[in-house]
Amino acid sequence: MAFSEDFLSDLAEKNDIEDVVSSYVRLTKRSGQNLFGLCPFHSEKTPSFSVSPSKQIYHCFGCGKGGSVFTFIMDIENLNFPEAVEFLAKRVGMAVPEQDYDPGRPKRDRLIAANREAARFFFEELTETREQSVIDYINRRRLSPAVIRRFGIGYAPDSWDSLITALVKKGFSETEIILAGLARRGKKGGIYDTFRGRLVFPVIDVRGNVVGFSGRIIGDAEPKYLNTPETLVFNKGLNLFGLNLAKKTKLPYIILVEGNIDVVSLHQAGFDSAVASLGTALTPEQARLISRFTSEVVIAYDMDEAGRKAAERAISLLEKLEIRVRVLRLEGAKDPDEYLSKYGADSLLNLLDKSENHIEYKLQTLQNRFDLNLDTDKVEFLKQATAFLADIPSMVEREVYTLRVAGIAGVSEKVLTAEVARQRKRRGRADKRQEEKTLFRPAKTAQPKAKSITYKNPRSALAEEGIIHLLHLDPQLFRGMPELDDKDFSSEVLYKIYSAIKNSANGQGSASVAHLSQVLSPDELALLTGIIGRPESAAMRERALHDYYDIIKTERALRSEGKPDLLAAAQRLKEKKGYGVGDGREKE
Repeated sequence: MAFSEDFLSDLAEKNDIEDVVSSYVRLTKRSGQNLFGLCPFHSEKTPSFSVSPSKQIYHCFGCGKGGSVFTFIMDIENLNFPEAVEFLAKRVGMAVPEQDYDPGRPKRDRLIAANREAARFFFEELTETREQSVIDYINRRRLSPAVIRRFGIGYAPDSWDSLITALVKKGFSETEIILAGLARRGKKGGIYDTFRGRLVFPVIDVRGNVVGFSGRIIGDAEPKYLNTPETLVFNKGLNLFGLNLAKKTKLPYIILVEGNIDVVSLHQAGFDSAVASLGTALTPEQARLISRFTSEVVIAYDMDEAGRKAAERAISLLEKLEIRVRVLRLEGAKDPDEYLSKYGADSLLNLLDKSENHIEYKLQTLQNRFDLNLDTDKVEFLKQATAFLADIPSMVEREVYTLRVAGIAGVSEKVLTAEVARQRKRRGRADKRQEEKTLFRPAKTAQPKAKSITYKNPRSALAEEGIIHLLHLDPQLFRGMPELDDKDFSSEVLYKIYSAIKNSANGQGSASVAHLSQVLSPDELALLTGIIGRPESAAMRERALHDYYDIIKTERALRSEGKPDLLAAAQRLKEKKGYGVGDGREKE
């Protein structure tokens, strides 16, 4: 059963979009009635993410994401619509009507319940185990009973189906156990435990749900680490191990490490802000998740080449979210766990206080690759360093580090400053050429940002967008105008949006974006918010309406006569002249 429009409108009214978005995005720039900030859904340096308090919508002019407060929470928290409704209702203390029903919720609840019971099983197995290899591993890692309890660390026995047997006794079906990623089906049809002979770390999301597990082999077998496969409730790229605890820290920063053991060891030593990215390079989604809880991150990855590359990737993701980034150089140890074992917590605290910011780290890493006593190496170092310096947005930081690089390389400050300025101008010109190139390709620029939506007839589609815009702004304009049907629309998606507005509660097209959030898909709602966010002259609305009708009817007539649409004709011309390849992509 769908949520009532009255309930959704009331919930949206109590969750003002500016307040909700501001808890995730720093909205600093105001343009007219709209607020702007850096988009949380794609990487950018110039704010293109717009929030309209008056319309209660958001829209990114860079990636095309947009919608209501509901779709924002769906995207940022990785929730479906009913879950987003529950999230926002909890935020403002509203009860969700009992009759409103999410058909997928019972299955997700069962998987989370299975994970919770599995966590209990693993924990009890570790508490009661007499396996000497497990006991030795725990002692070698110096894991106290208190920290084991705090993280819920457990042990998966090296047996075929001990967890399956335990969960079946608890009332779970084999299908549910497999869907939770706790068991796998063999080639002969039988099933077996996913985790066997491993120390098991429950992965708990920021809402306190056990969504998956990460298992570390006891011994030398491969793979060393094994995570729960992707399920209805778990995606390792969307979660961070330890964040459920680290979000409560009083430390001013989050420490980002590679391994689960590093997280546990750091927490045990008093650094309770440590998190790990579950054996994968930091993802944009994980970076955004971190940004919700801190404005500063210290990266403490392993000191090998893979760790350095992962650190550089993490830096690029975090700095685009306006997070202050520092990097810890763990000299004399390969990872934080080993460093604590060798030198202790006080030494690590001292190291944290002296950690480099990300610019210093990048420049030092770059310098280490070259012998600056050799002219050829010095030239290559300066070439790469100026390219990096030219990307620093802050003029003050750019000048400070330009002077530092000049001193390191022993070259004129004036010459290096001029070279950095030249690089910035060249990049600005390149960006402008790309912008102009895109601008003069109307068939392409008329397309929606979402890859799932394509306009076959851009001219008609733009007029259809205009109709939707006016219908949302002023449905009274359409009195006396002929009805439009699906054959008038060249785009099925635009007709769906048009119909959704027309079929709103009062039949007058005044449906709120909040209500449409459960009728339209996220991409369709993003398209709608982009349309209704455009300025429109009140004085010209009636004339614009007639113009849109004329274009739509003319294009329908051309289609019925078998005349080709603009996009198809342009593509055929491109292929005929050899400008492109058959899949529609331009040749490199």
